[in-house]
Amino acid sequence: MEFRARNHVPALTGVLSLISLGLVFGAVLGLFDGTLPRAPTAVLDAIPTVNALVSALAVGTIATGWRAIRRGAVARHRKLMGVSLVLFVTFLVLYLYRVSLLGPAPFPGPETIYRFVYLPVLAIHISLAIVCIPLLNYVLLLALTRPIAALSETNHPRVGRVAASLWMISFALGIVVYLLSYVIY
Repeated sequence: MEFRARNHVPALTGVLSLISLGLVFGAVLGLFDGTLPRAPTAVLDAIPTVNALVSALAVGTIATGWRAIRRGAVARHRKLMGVSLVLFVTFLVLYLYRVSLLGPAPFPGPETIYRFVYLPVLAIHISLAIVCIPLLNYVLLLALTRPIAALSETNHPRVGRVAASLWMISFALGIVVYLLSYVIY
């Protein structure tokens, strides 16, 4: 029997999401410790700032891509969402690399800000990022396995709106986490 990805999008979404989340949790839990080459300290120190810039660019490309599809500019939407995906992967690779080597960064600010501002923002940011992974895998697989004209007949528009909204919020909150951890405190 011939395997056809278009007929197995939910299952492929599940597999890709488990692999993606496994890599994320593996890095955070230190499972890759000692397996990666260590970059110079200056490079490791620059990753949070680079990731904040990547996040800001991603918010812009997601918003612009969303606006493009609302105006019927399918090709522009597709390009911008592709760029957003590349930015997301770049962010994730850099973040996971740094966390694998150094562990999660401690919050340097006061305990009150940590407890009542930083932790809630971080928790929402992380929760949305985790929720976004299967949603993004799903809309991406639909986009890759269907003709463009047929996408409007799938869950791609509905799930894509939810995914894009949560994705932008997660990126924006990541910038807030960066500002609290590396700029303000």
